[in-house]
Amino acid sequence: MKSTSFKNHISVDCVIFGYNEEENKLEVLLIEQKEPSQNSSHPYVPQFALPGDLVNEEESLDDAAVRVLKELTHVEGLHLRQFFSFGDPMRVKQEKDIEWLKFYRSDPDARVITVSYYTLVRKEMINPEPGSFAKNVVWRNIKRVPPLAFDHNQIVKKATEDIKDRIYQNHIAHQLLPKKFTLRQLQNLYEVVLNTEFDKRNFVKRIKKDEELIPLAEKQKGVMHKPAQLYSFKMKKKK
Repeated sequence: MKSTSFKNHISVDCVIFGYNEEENKLEVLLIEQKEPSQNSSHPYVPQFALPGDLVNEEESLDDAAVRVLKELTHVEGLHLRQFFSFGDPMRVKQEKDIEWLKFYRSDPDARVITVSYYTLVRKEMINPEPGSFAKNVVWRNIKRVPPLAFDHNQIVKKATEDIKDRIYQNHIAHQLLPKKFTLRQLQNLYEVVLNTEFDKRNFVKRIKKDEELIPLAEKQKGVMHKPAQLYSFKMKKKK
């Protein structure tokens, strides 16, 4: 039997969703790749990408995701959830990516399998800044994500689908809303994550069945309209 020698690399990619409550938008954090050397033989077209890089030898996947995110965006302290792996042999073989890989990878022809992570944060809670091979960091509306490097559009799409599947079970709203909020704020969040609109009465009827939701004996203050009742979520018990 003829043996074939080939190399596989493992990488991690991080999808950081930021909730912009003021504009009621869900956004994704992207890096702008630094251009290869000016001595490159081919013109380089700048691309946006997810924060991602190769896993170091003897480094766990979780540790790699934390390190890569910090190195590229200076963001740390987030809870990253591993959600899917992408291993198409052609995922790093597209012409649009080859020039960048030749400059930034010691083995640019190697196949790369990536393990992807995501998290959701209130956008104002982090202050990303570019580092390593990131020329810039930007937020983009999840509805208008530009063409990205490699297969990163597919990764963003998969992460968005995963959020939609888990929004009710995992209480995503716990980490994206203030400690005290109105049902209108809660409905706005669910609508932007699920990319749909709810009838107000039906939404309120459904959400009030959530045992984690606690009505407070408080109302909004300093608003021009009739103040709405405030709610909170039950505090999770520390193990």
